[in-house]
Amino acid sequence: MPTYTVHAPPPHHGETTSAPERFVFVRDGFHFWAFLLTPLWLLLHGLWLALVIYVVGYGVVGGALTILHASAKAQFLAGLLIALLIGFEAPSIWRWTLTRRGWTTLGFVVGEDAEIAEQRFFSEWTRRAVTSPQPPTSIEPESAPVRRGPPSPSDVIGLFPEPGAQR
Repeated sequence: MPTYTVHAPPPHHGETTSAPERFVFVRDGFHFWAFLLTPLWLLLHGLWLALVIYVVGYGVVGGALTILHASAKAQFLAGLLIALLIGFEAPSIWRWTLTRRGWTTLGFVVGEDAEIAEQRFFSEWTRRAVTSPQPPTSIEPESAPVRRGPPSPSDVIGLFPEPGAQR
């Protein structure tokens, strides 16, 4: 079942939080259209810097293969491997761009498709907003075990045997 990461944009001027309608759900896994039509997929999602890096990188690899007089099969294989890399790394590229633009990752959600993932996320998100626990009025220190006296030679840490003992 696919996993989605949920991203919230930075709030507009005068807002304290961003509107939930603007949240973006990015599916983990292979993106077929990013594999097949990389430049168009990058343009569609507004990943301008990634598009520039892709075009320059593809041009460098293509130019290097041409200078090395690589066969058509080798050039095709290099293009196919680059396309596969983009297809597998498309969600990471998208998340990297969102982070670079100041978006925050709100969490992860699992769903059979984007609609079910959105329903699950927003139902849990609203439930937590309604039933958020009140902060404690007084904070009590956590009790920790207290050691009295110096360590004895028979003290054992974990499952380690005593030093010098028979096995």
